[in-house]
Amino acid sequence: MGSAEVSPQMAFARFVRRAIDDAREERGWTVTDLAAHTGVGRSTVFRWLAGDWQDYPELAKVRGFCAAVDLPVAAAFRALGLPDGGSSSWRRGDDGPVEADMRVILQRLADPSVPAEEKHHIRDLLRYLARRPTRRANDPNATPIRRTG
Repeated sequence: MGSAEVSPQMAFARFVRRAIDDAREERGWTVTDLAAHTGVGRSTVFRWLAGDWQDYPELAKVRGFCAAVDLPVAAAFRALGLPDGGSSSWRRGDDGPVEADMRVILQRLADPSVPAEEKHHIRDLLRYLARRPTRRANDPNATPIRRTG
């Protein structure tokens, strides 16, 4: 009888498969396109998909892969069964309002049950907010915000 526990190889393979499926659906990317955008070779992507690795994937490759497909690296770490690598400062008890919101957003992006379209909308909004000019308090050149109502 086999163990009910899923190996890190198989969990990471499912993570990579979902990311590839989302990239195909959202961007029309093939595995070749994905490899070009992530900096991860096609053969490596196929090894990840097959769960054919003994040593954990290189962190730089996992980061590049996640960045190109707009997934949090912490989601890849969870799939690999590793600590979230740097997100330990986001403990539930220590969350302020911004951290709590960010944690929920990251969880939704990593959740396989959240539809790809919703993830796409979340990412679009985050990109918009990240690129939006910052208005500084007491900036004489800032455009005043008009309040209505």
